[in-house]
Amino acid sequence: MSQHDQRRHDDPASDPASDPASDPLSDPASPAARAAAVDDELARLYPDAGCALVHDGPFQLLVATVLSAQTTDARVNTVTPELFERYPDPAALAAARREDLEAILRPLGFQRAKAGHLLGIGAGLLERHDGVVPDSREELVRLPGVGRKTANVVLGNAFGQPAITVDTHVGRLARRLGWTSAKDPLRVERDIAALWEPHRWTDGCHRLIEHGRALCTARSPRCQDCALAAGLCPRVGV
Repeated sequence: MSQHDQRRHDDPASDPASDPASDPLSDPASPAARAAAVDDELARLYPDAGCALVHDGPFQLLVATVLSAQTTDARVNTVTPELFERYPDPAALAAARREDLEAILRPLGFQRAKAGHLLGIGAGLLERHDGVVPDSREELVRLPGVGRKTANVVLGNAFGQPAITVDTHVGRLARRLGWTSAKDPLRVERDIAALWEPHRWTDGCHRLIEHGRALCTARSPRCQDCALAAGLCPRVGV
């Protein structure tokens, strides 16, 4: 062995096992690749992840998403069958009696505010959109009770437009994965968008939500059972 080869042999930097670039977590040049790998692994774990709100079409999804504020999707699904049977379209919803809406929505809490939102949504869709749910964020957020998160749910799941929905699970996992340090949902959305290609946005968020419910919980996350712990998750703040 030549002296040059001996120096290479003795130099830890020449050993691939000691090369920081071989560790995906220590390679600052490929955060997008690691974020894609996370989504690929979650797609394997949760192949059926999707919108948990039971709906048929954009109108029902819009209404159900507005109702999901401050409650669970599962609870929303218990009241929407009666709601949509009685008020199947924007015209029927706009003509509803507030007290009847409040009675249906009472199990969700905040029924007075939510009934007001639904009445306003029905009227807004009739007055500005001929009873059709718009497929633009700008128009959706003009409707009562509709913010960016709700608009993104509708755009991504009803219209097939790439959209990132930042709920409590998505925000928490994005921070633990080191994708963002922000707590503001819009900043979190932008940080995720900088890492994921658009085709991952909608379903990728569903997968993050599933993982947040199953393992990466707010308290006592089950890192020992998590497939991401083996090289993909730095466990920031855990």
